[in-house]
Amino acid sequence: MAKFNELGISDSVMQALEKMGFEEATPIQTETIPYALEGNDVIGQAQTGTGKTAAFGIPMIEKLEAGFRKIQAIVVAPTRELAIQVAEELNRLGRFKGIRALSVYGGANMDRQIRSLKDGPQIVVATPGRLLDHLRRKTIRTDNVKFAVLDEADEMLNMGFIDDIRDILKAIPEERQTLLFSATMPKEIREIATTLMNNPKEVKVKAKEVTVENIDQSFIEIPEKFKFDTLTNHIDINSPDLAIIFSRTKRRVDEITEGLQARGFRAEGIHGDLTQGKRMSVLNKFKSGRVDVLVATDVAARGLDISGVTHVYNFDIPQDPESYVHRIGRTGRAGRTGEAISFVTPREIPHLRLIEKVTKSKMKRLAPPTNKDAQKGQQQVTISKLERIIAEQDLTAYHEVANELLEEHDSLTVLSAALKMLTKERKDIPVRISSIQPISVKGPRNNDRRRSGGGRQGGYSGGGGKRFYGQRSGGGQGSRNRKGGYQSRRNND
Repeated sequence: MAKFNELGISDSVMQALEKMGFEEATPIQTETIPYALEGNDVIGQAQTGTGKTAAFGIPMIEKLEAGFRKIQAIVVAPTRELAIQVAEELNRLGRFKGIRALSVYGGANMDRQIRSLKDGPQIVVATPGRLLDHLRRKTIRTDNVKFAVLDEADEMLNMGFIDDIRDILKAIPEERQTLLFSATMPKEIREIATTLMNNPKEVKVKAKEVTVENIDQSFIEIPEKFKFDTLTNHIDINSPDLAIIFSRTKRRVDEITEGLQARGFRAEGIHGDLTQGKRMSVLNKFKSGRVDVLVATDVAARGLDISGVTHVYNFDIPQDPESYVHRIGRTGRAGRTGEAISFVTPREIPHLRLIEKVTKSKMKRLAPPTNKDAQKGQQQVTISKLERIIAEQDLTAYHEVANELLEEHDSLTVLSAALKMLTKERKDIPVRISSIQPISVKGPRNNDRRRSGGGRQGGYSGGGGKRFYGQRSGGGQGSRNRKGGYQSRRNND
């Protein structure tokens, strides 16, 4: 990897990078930035979390005119969260040059967006649907656009935005420079590259180089009805600083979140049915540590870049290896180690082996932790806290009252009472999670997408109680696309 100061970057952008604490460029940045600075179109194949935003943001900012208060660059992103995060990072990168980015997305007030656009940002980062709305209204004009970026193009294809992307690129002047980033290269994305880009240079970063190196991967084979108890036992034993739990449907996200809250965990969930304000509120709580556990669908968590995530749980194994790599890439970032645990039903073991083969990684088999293991785990957390206080703090002020206690009770009783008081009490409230079909290794694209809505009700995973947390209307359905395959509807996640 190269140093940023070796890539021909201006002083103002270098100043921003130093302020952000970046010195070394990632592989995707090392290869992309020189090509883009020379004016080439670029196709970058890389996963989320590899530094794509700076890879296209740095050359873009270098080429834009700070004094010209018109839209000169458009970035298209699949989700609101990603659009917001990309715009924030571009604003940090462009702060000393005077380049401003504005995020534009659906679900937000249109009039307010139009007023913000009149302030003259040089970059617009937008979701496809809302961008097309602005283009039709002529509240976004492309006359001066000389830079276009498609971020996470394969995800936009999966969400049904492929025609929107074509329309957007056709609305931007042909003299533009185009950069396209995608974790995979399906034929529809390759077609865009060949028909709407100009002799693009190709940059490819292998998934194993960027996401699984620092991640301890394991799986627990467990029947569907015991997943929730296994999850809470594992969290009790390991006490993650920050954990993300992935589930396949919005309904199960709600049920898992409410079940965790009922058992005393600080948990919140995000998916596409929440209002934008609620989603951002949840993410801010998670980033600040006011929430320890985030439960999410794949699309809702796409592009999240939250430091300090120590554990990722695949409550439902993802439908394809690319999604698996994306999910576990939420941890093990910036040189830190992370842990990824997947819960797999017996019928899903062949699918797990397929993921191992494609990602060239081996997962360790773990035994399901018991309630007794979890209880011991919580006690160990308390012991560690006590040992830390003994080692680090002056306890002289407590000696007199401690001696008085020991005159009335034996030391074993006093210490046991202290441990009981400080140890988190387990709440074994019964929680019921709706069942979903296991993923078959045969033809997952044709079968599993249409099944993912969660049909019949599953058994109790907490001892047969009658209380049911998180009851919601059914999950998402699939819709057949023109090519004959199934894809999720846009509001499915």
